[in-house]
Amino acid sequence: MSVAAQRSALAMTVIMCVAESFSMAGFTAYTTLLPQFQREWQLSNTEAGMIGGIVFAGYMMAVPVLTALTDRIDSRRIYLAAGLLSATGALCFALFAQGLWTALLCQFLIGAGLSGTYMPGLKTLTDHLQGTAQARATAFYAASFGVGSSTSIFVCGYLGREYGWQAAFLFGAAGPVIAALLVNLLMPKGRSRAAHAASPALLDFRPVLANRTTRYYILGYALHSYELFGQRAWMVAFLVFSATLQPVGTAMVVSAATLAAIINLCGPLMSVTGNELALRYGRERVIFIFMTASGVFACGLGYIAGMPWYVVFTFMCVHYALMLGDSAALTAGAIGSAHPDQRGAMMAVYSFIGFSAGLIAPLIFGMVLDLAGGNRSTLAWGLAFASLGVFGALAPLARWLHRRKQ
Repeated sequence: MSVAAQRSALAMTVIMCVAESFSMAGFTAYTTLLPQFQREWQLSNTEAGMIGGIVFAGYMMAVPVLTALTDRIDSRRIYLAAGLLSATGALCFALFAQGLWTALLCQFLIGAGLSGTYMPGLKTLTDHLQGTAQARATAFYAASFGVGSSTSIFVCGYLGREYGWQAAFLFGAAGPVIAALLVNLLMPKGRSRAAHAASPALLDFRPVLANRTTRYYILGYALHSYELFGQRAWMVAFLVFSATLQPVGTAMVVSAATLAAIINLCGPLMSVTGNELALRYGRERVIFIFMTASGVFACGLGYIAGMPWYVVFTFMCVHYALMLGDSAALTAGAIGSAHPDQRGAMMAVYSFIGFSAGLIAPLIFGMVLDLAGGNRSTLAWGLAFASLGVFGALAPLARWLHRRKQ
């Protein structure tokens, strides 16, 4: 790659990573302020999990159409419309949310908007890159998801604490608008299917699913998303619970929301590192190592709530880093396995399946928490985290069974 091409690739990667971080402004606003909403709205853990998970339902319902459309029209236009939709959801939450049902509707809109920025944004970037440059750009873009989440947690936690939760959602409305403007003003036109190329029906994903390699990456991403989004949805609430178990006179040096933001920052570095390890040592091997390690950690995480807060924080950092170790490797592998004319459709399926798992995980976590004794029970938290990690912990068994059938 020439020096000019390298500079162009770097510039596009920076633009899309910054935009992706802004687009995430409202994504974690609710989960960051979850303990406050539970108190004000008298929500059960199951209801709280429903609100945390409904954002993924919005994502799931919109992503097949919005992402698949990027094979047909300029992905920047999809990004613009979706950014405005996400901003509308956050603004409505700030102005009108009063309880379970209004919160569900607003979170649904935020999720639907996210579906048109995350993967379409990645397609906008990867359409102009190939080979190793494409894989590395994908890794940095995937890492920016974590940067955006951390920023959202930190800023929304501060605004919610100082000015009320409405201010946090106003911030969540501003971010996607800024992101949409950056992409539409600074990025070149996206790649679309040539006019003479065969064009299957918009929601015909059979060509994507016929690709065996792609199917494996989609399944891996589903398992990754189940653990990641379930943990992320309940992270702040768990840290708040851990704080109540600390000895009298021992307090966390910063708020639970700030600790959660710092934990999230472990993800981007490990996402990029995991992809580099995959390029060097083999994608399948690296993915399985990280998936298994994070699953095992998750199965024991809830039981340490009563330990000193800095120990809990350290364990959560390690777990989060392990969870993100396979993120970019999975996404880069899936993109590399797809035909360029089917890349949008592949991303639609990839996101739909992955975020379906993200929808289920917070709800199951909340249900386990309720059934096992509530959010004041260490045993309940332990079982809830184990419900997230069990699939990763069993990954070696699944791999062994798969290889026996070959």
